[in-house]
Amino acid sequence: MNAETKAISPNGPTELKLTKKDFESDQEVRWCPGCGDYAILAQTQRTLPDLNIPKEKYVFVSGIGCSSRFPYYMDTYGFHTIHGRAPAIATGIKITNPDLSVWVITGDGDALSIGGNHFIHLLRRNVDINVILFNNRIYGLTKGQYSPTSEFGKVTKSTPFGSVDHPFNPVSVALGASATFVARTTDRDPAHLQKIIKRASAHKGTALIEVLQNCNIFNDGTWFKYTDKNSKAENVVYLEHGKPLVFGAEQDKGIRLNGFRPEAVSLTNGKYSEKDLLVHDEKDTDATYAFILSHMMDNPNLPIPVGVFRAIDKVCYEDAMAQQIEASKEKFGKPDLQALLEAGDTWDVE
Repeated sequence: MNAETKAISPNGPTELKLTKKDFESDQEVRWCPGCGDYAILAQTQRTLPDLNIPKEKYVFVSGIGCSSRFPYYMDTYGFHTIHGRAPAIATGIKITNPDLSVWVITGDGDALSIGGNHFIHLLRRNVDINVILFNNRIYGLTKGQYSPTSEFGKVTKSTPFGSVDHPFNPVSVALGASATFVARTTDRDPAHLQKIIKRASAHKGTALIEVLQNCNIFNDGTWFKYTDKNSKAENVVYLEHGKPLVFGAEQDKGIRLNGFRPEAVSLTNGKYSEKDLLVHDEKDTDATYAFILSHMMDNPNLPIPVGVFRAIDKVCYEDAMAQQIEASKEKFGKPDLQALLEAGDTWDVE
């Protein structure tokens, strides 16, 4: 629980007695039937009561895209802003109202294409904001163009001969921007999604959650290898701090490092045991290890990691700014805006 949450709810986690229904708005949800967005919305509404933060302290800010209709469906404060600019709006909200719980809702196109610059600077500044990035590898709202996370060679309405762009990996991008909390989960694992939302809320600093999310109309099944119950166990490794990286339907495989390269090994042939495997360390301040994990997605022979990649402490932008303002007041006295306007050369326009 971060400092703000403690200040808001000092008397324990059950005091407010909010329920999922308290966070449901009266707006008709206008997503396609079967869209993964429903699961993310439901699990967010189901998780927020457990955070014990008053409803009036929540603000959801979105950009443009299917996911960005999210604030309409939350019975909280919210802004549906312009394309890719949600991080800028959210930063202003948090800086001027540091006791609020601010959430940015964005998609792979909104965050990583037109909003890419805003996204990376939010992460490097470490403003205490939570970001849920819906990643369905497509522009769904505009009916199926390839996005910054679409696979190389992806055939879409805008790339009829296949995309020649190499995709962004959102986790790697976030780590490259020095993000202090980076996690991945899926729309089809409600318990895990709730767990990650709680972890993000508890983190002091910018928390990025990438949600692998299905668009059943324009990119159906893009993540099913990692979310379907029949294939998930063999293709996903769950990250748990302090535990070895074990996966497989029988928990009979693991991940070890061969130099700097991760490799999947059998735990049943007598050559390797759990003591040979990578032990997850989300607190490592050196991002090298987290980068290695993030790039496992690029190797089709490896499972993809799901869970918290990194969770480290670093001073937040709004706290540093507030300290700087107080120090300036102490040194120069109470600010006088009128005196500032009349300082230096001035002139009248007649």
